[in-house]
Amino acid sequence: MEAREVEAAYGPDHTVHVSLEEFARTLSSAAETRERLREGGVPSRALGRRYRTARARKEVDAFRSAFREFRAFDRPNVLHLFATFRPTRSFAREFPEAVQVGPLGSGHPAKRPGLGDHRNGREWVWYASPSTAERIAPDVLAGLAGVRPPVRLYVRSPRPWPSVERRTGIRVVTSPVAPTAWHRRFREAELRIVTGSRTLLEAMEVGGPFLYYNGTLGRGTARRRHRPEKVRAWLDLARRRGVSVGLRRDIADFARGRRIAAVVRRAATNEDGWARFPRSLGPVGFSSDRADAGRVLVRVARELGRPGARAGDIVSRWRRSNP
Repeated sequence: MEAREVEAAYGPDHTVHVSLEEFARTLSSAAETRERLREGGVPSRALGRRYRTARARKEVDAFRSAFREFRAFDRPNVLHLFATFRPTRSFAREFPEAVQVGPLGSGHPAKRPGLGDHRNGREWVWYASPSTAERIAPDVLAGLAGVRPPVRLYVRSPRPWPSVERRTGIRVVTSPVAPTAWHRRFREAELRIVTGSRTLLEAMEVGGPFLYYNGTLGRGTARRRHRPEKVRAWLDLARRRGVSVGLRRDIADFARGRRIAAVVRRAATNEDGWARFPRSLGPVGFSSDRADAGRVLVRVARELGRPGARAGDIVSRWRRSNP
């Protein structure tokens, strides 16, 4: 409705609609199908066989068709921005209308290095939105037990955590937190446990160590990560930038809900790669005009404001310049 009203007021050729797509979700149709099966509970040993069946049933083709339709790739004045750390060639070949760019900044850059302010003691901050985060909380506390100086754990969660709320060393906050207070606490934390894409990117902007947990599905041997493409993208970036194998393994295992206590203790005591956590990792493989999604948006707006500019020409030019 709003899009139609804007186009009615300015004309479709003087309107560029920008679609900000899910961060780091630049999978080919084949990879999306495999990921759907994996997250749906198909065990790794059966994944290849189940994927071949899906392909024979035209499920991959159906996904490709639906993705193209519901992303409205056919509309010439819609600019689809897919932010990620590194452009995916197979995705670009399959969906040339998708414009891959670097991450979109939070708008809250750090004013100081993210080393933590220890004058009032050590504090870790956990943005714990996944419903399964409480499951791993006892292991996080076990990993922090006995660490000196002690570490306080500040948890921001949408729901109470009755299993740990009475334990010492942890504070679970379920009520709204003022943005200024939250940004200050997040910035000054010694370590941040983050989720999804927004807090992951904010932790990278601040600098300093973080852990990542976006939730898990299933239990025991059937346990699997929920939407792991963000942490996978970071791990790929870290590998390319020479980050130590041990640190990458710790972050990957924590994201899977494995070795929680051991990883937490290693992080808290700066063992191995944790003493050399990368302060800054920028995107790779993008030209300078594509490395920052925010700057892309500003540039597109300026292009649209030029005399004689036509929305279709602007969108087409950005699509053709895909890496």
